[in-house]
Amino acid sequence: MKVLVDSVDNEGLEAFLGKPICIYCLSYIYAGVLVGVNSSCVKLSEAGIVYETGPFSEAGWKDFQALPGEYHYIQTSSIESFGGVK
Repeated sequence: MKVLVDSVDNEGLEAFLGKPICIYCLSYIYAGVLVGVNSSCVKLSEAGIVYETGPFSEAGWKDFQALPGEYHYIQTSSIESFGGVK
């Protein structure tokens, strides 16, 4: 049996700490600045829901609605994918 064992620091969500991120969840797309991450949730500042992306070749979102409050938390169990913002 072949087994790959490798440990990389600051990979995955941790790589986006302090940076803008787009998080695709079960029902919504969230965007903001990732300011915290643990095993159960992520913490966004300047957070909002992206109701319409518009063309990915264009900067900015077509319909971004800011969420109230300084921070917004998302459960990691609902995250389908994540990456940098367009």
